[in-house]
This record gives sequence, C-alpha cells and structure tokens, in this order.
Amino acid sequence: MTKKFSSKFSVPNLQKAILVALLDIFSIAVSFFMGLWLRFDFRFNSINEQFIDGYLSSILIWCAVAVIVFTFFRLYNSIWLFVSTDEFFRILGAYGVLAVLGLIYINIVRLHMPRSYYVIGFVFSFFCTIGIRFSYRLVRLIAKQFSHFGAMNKSQNIMLVGAGEAGRILAKEFAASSYLHGHIVCAIDDNPVKLNKRLCGIPIVGGRDEIPAAVEKYKIEKIIYAIPSGSPTTRKEILDICTKTGCAVQALPGVYQLINEEVSVSQLRDVDVQDLLGRDPIHVNLKEILSYVSGKVVMVTGGGGSIGSELCRQIARAKPAKLIIFDIYENNAYDIQLELLRKYPDLHLEALIGSVRNTARVEDILATYKPDLVFHAAAHKHVPLMEDSPNEAIKNNVFGTFKMAKAAAKYGVKRFVLISTDKAVNPTNIMGASKRLCEMVVQMMNRKTETEFVAVRFGNVLGSNGSVIPLFKKQIEKGGPVTVTHPDIIRYFMTIPEAVSLVLQAGYYAKGGEIFVLDMGKPVKIDTMARNLIRLSGFEPDVDIKIEYTGLRPGEKLYEELLMEEEGLQETENKLIHIGKPIEMDDELFAKQLALLEKACTGESADIKEIVAKIVPTYKRTEE
Repeated sequence: MTKKFSSKFSVPNLQKAILVALLDIFSIAVSFFMGLWLRFDFRFNSINEQFIDGYLSSILIWCAVAVIVFTFFRLYNSIWLFVSTDEFFRILGAYGVLAVLGLIYINIVRLHMPRSYYVIGFVFSFFCTIGIRFSYRLVRLIAKQFSHFGAMNKSQNIMLVGAGEAGRILAKEFAASSYLHGHIVCAIDDNPVKLNKRLCGIPIVGGRDEIPAAVEKYKIEKIIYAIPSGSPTTRKEILDICTKTGCAVQALPGVYQLINEEVSVSQLRDVDVQDLLGRDPIHVNLKEILSYVSGKVVMVTGGGGSIGSELCRQIARAKPAKLIIFDIYENNAYDIQLELLRKYPDLHLEALIGSVRNTARVEDILATYKPDLVFHAAAHKHVPLMEDSPNEAIKNNVFGTFKMAKAAAKYGVKRFVLISTDKAVNPTNIMGASKRLCEMVVQMMNRKTETEFVAVRFGNVLGSNGSVIPLFKKQIEKGGPVTVTHPDIIRYFMTIPEAVSLVLQAGYYAKGGEIFVLDMGKPVKIDTMARNLIRLSGFEPDVDIKIEYTGLRPGEKLYEELLMEEEGLQETENKLIHIGKPIEMDDELFAKQLALLEKACTGESADIKEIVAKIVPTYKRTEE
C-alpha cells in the first residue's frame, strides 16, 4: 500500500524538491565525469581534449532531461516521507526511459565518447539517485532516534497489537514522522510464525496472552490495536486484556480503512465501549431495503431525535421524492435540516414543527404532503421522568401514536412503522406500558384499515440522547463517582445505525400487524460496562474513580425481555430479525378503553397507572 501525493507542492515541499533536484544534477554530472576519469585510469591529463569537450557540451542537457523524466515519474513528490519498493520501481522506470532517450540523443548529435563512459556514468548515476533518496530517509530516522533520546520524558512507549499490513503501515509512519513523539517498542501477534521476528525493526514478542507481561517489561504507556479485519469477538477479547493493563488504548475503526487505503495515525481513535460488546454488527441489504423508499414521500416524526435523525440520514441517501421531518423541538429539527441540505443539496426536504398530540396539525400535514411512508419515532422515553409524569407519557406516547395512526389511515399512507422498545415486554414502568399500548394501537389499526401498520422493538441504543454511556463519560470527566443502579443490572445494546437498519428492514418486510424484534446477542452488565469505560479513560475502577450503587429506580427492571410469552417467534430472511405474532385482542373493547384512558390523562388523573394496568394485563407496577 502506498501513500497518495498531490502533484502540487506546498512551499516547504517545493524547496525540498528543488534541493533534491540539484543533488540529482550534481550526482549525474559527477557520475559521468567519474565514468570518463575511470576509463583513463584516474589520470586526468590522459583524457583526450575531444572527450572533455563532448562531456561539457552534453552534460547540462542530459541533466535537464533527467530532471524532467524524474519529475514525470514523481520522484520529487514522496522523497521526504519514506522510500518504498514503489519508489524503487519508479526510479527503475525513469532510467529505462532515460536509456532510450540517451541512445536517441547520441545518434542525433553524433556524440563520440568511449562506450565505457556511457555505461559507467549511467550505472553510477542510477545508484546515486537511489542513494540520495535512501540517505534522506536514513538521516530522518537517525534524527528521530536522537529526538527520542533527547525527549525521553515526553515520548510514550507504545505497543502495537497486530503485525499485519495495517500494523506495518502505522509502524512506518511512526518511524518516518518527526511530529509523532510516541515510540513503538514492541508488537503483539497471535500468529506463532511471527514470534521473535521483526516488523519494520520492531520485535514481535508474543500473542495476546503476553500483553500484560510485555506492558510491564517495556514500560508501555499506550497500546494501539491495529487489526481492522479482526472479528468483533477477537476485538473484544484482545481489548478486554488491553483495558486491564491501565494503558491508554487506541484502535483503527475497521477493515474498510485498508480497502480505501486510509490506514494512518490520523485514523486512530480512542477505544469505545462499543468495541467491547463482542457482537457482530447487524448487516442488512440497504440497497434492497431502501428501494421501497426511493421516489416516495416519507415522513419521520421525532425526526430530530437520536433514532429519528439517523432515519432521516439513511432515507435521504435513498433519494425519496420528499422527506418530511416533523418534530416539536425546533433546534433538533434545524440541526438535521442543515446537515441533510449540506450533504444532499438536491434533496426535497421539509422540516416542520409541531406535536403529534395536535390532531389539527397532524391532519393538515398529511393532507398537504400525502406521505407514502411514516416512521413514527416521536415519544417520551426516559423511565424515571415518566414515572413522575405518567399522564404525559400516555398523552404523548399513546395518543400521539393513535392520532398519527388515524391520520395516516385517513390520508392513504401505505406503511406506518412504530418505533417501540424492549421495555414494552412485561412492563414494570409507565413508559414501557405506554409503548405496549402503542403496539396494541398499531395492531388494532392494522386490522381496521388498509394501511400496513408494524412495530419495531429494540433495546438500549449506544450514544443516544440521555443514554447511559454519555452519562458515564460526564461522570468520569468530573472525577466520579460513576453511578450504577444495581451491580447485577443487565441490558441489551445496539448502535444507532443498527437500530435504524432494523427499522428500515421492518418497513421492507412489513405485511401488517407484525412486531419486529432484533436478536441483539448476549446482554451486557451495566456494572461491567461502567468499569470498562473507566479503564478506557485511563483510570482504575474503585481506585481512581469510585463506582456507587444507587439502587433500582422506580419502574426499573434488573433485566429486559424482548418478547412476551404469548407472541412466539418467526424468522425472517435476516436471521437476526424475528417477528412476534399479533396477540389476539378485542378491538371494540380496546377502543372503549382508549376513550376512557384519554379522558383520564387529559383530566390529569392521579390513578392513571391503575387504569393502564387494567388495559395492559402484563403491566406489573413496582412498589413506589
């Protein structure tokens, strides 16, 4: 893999190029003079005056031709970074061209010189051209080593995990750059064939099991994980070991860096908790899925939120006829509007402000724009807040969904996708119970109307607004303590792009009435996640940063479930996505219950949780 360089030079690089060109001219002139001198046994007085005149009349022209050819072969572009086999073959190519041009020149001007003069001068100048470039690299390496010794207190000892292609590129960049003060002192690789060998002069000291011992032996301060092609399981296992050493840990994002020739120190990022989940990312055929979005009018409610904004990003790529962002928070809507218009200037975009609880506003928008698809992401989602404001949870989540669903059916929306949550399964809090009611609403509406209504259920989203990871990071930045509600609490996690992929997949598979569920692998202990995040930040849990257990909050479970027992599971073409069968329910009775529930919540009933419990039998209230 080679570096790509611009054909245009900055001022410092132009100065270096001119310097190297002058050295080339000098070396070529000296080389051919040496050829003449050697031909006459190093006796200058023995050289025929005719040959002296021939040398003087041709050498400047030949130097000019050589510099032009070298420029054409880009020998002045990459000299100051590092010389590679690519550079050598370009020099070889340049001299091949010079050999042909030299023969043509000799025959045209009838230059009569000893044959040994041409051969010796040509060979000497070839090796001088190579020597100039490699000596430049050698000088840089020596200077860098001296800088390491001179600034030993500032230089970090670095361990490289992965002695493959990505590791080789990073090692060369650290060796060549005068701006990187870290010093790679050892490498780790699980391949036993590489043991005790060297990667760009760096000793490969063992496999992953040797990481702790090597950290102590070489006084390592930073570890760089450079296996972009490693599986999520491998990545998690190795990074688990690295985080326990107390060293700072950085990693390359992924294998696409190698494919796109983007491996460099600038691509390194701090390891995130996402790297430690140890689960394969969710893969979906986005081209196939987004084909049903292309050319359609698509509306996203809650379009400025974490899930809603990512939905808008992925939908915008599919070139919809029009994208409608609907959100009550103007700042969120404005941010995503600016982002999308910047990335997709030809996108037909409408950013509208309003509440899903406002029937007149919702109906006006659907009557005006007549969307084909609606992704309903608008909701109140924070469990503790909703426990304290249960009527607001019902107004916004349940009746916001009901009003959107009725308007969608009235104005001919073809597909309506509800964003739900694993907290809707056997809920112990009003937020989860409200989302379960939302699922019941869309299943009822699916049976009553021509619109295809579906729900998508997933767990916690890494990095979303108000999620646990940003909270932990803020607490660590302040020096702790990091608060965990219970040492045994577990949760399922997924990334925002994965969650959105699932939503889009659901829209593609939808026939109506389904609840789509993602197989998110093994759940993660929140306590383990907090400890890993503390280590990734360079601290030791319970030593540098204290962890405090605050007790379960009202309505909070130790673990979340994904499917109710009555639903069962049905596989889709994507084996990680399952469908829960609709639960049998009395639609007429449910409609009457909704009417009573609406009257209760708008009247700010103090008994709203009891009323919800009568409608949702699986809702088990915790003692407050």
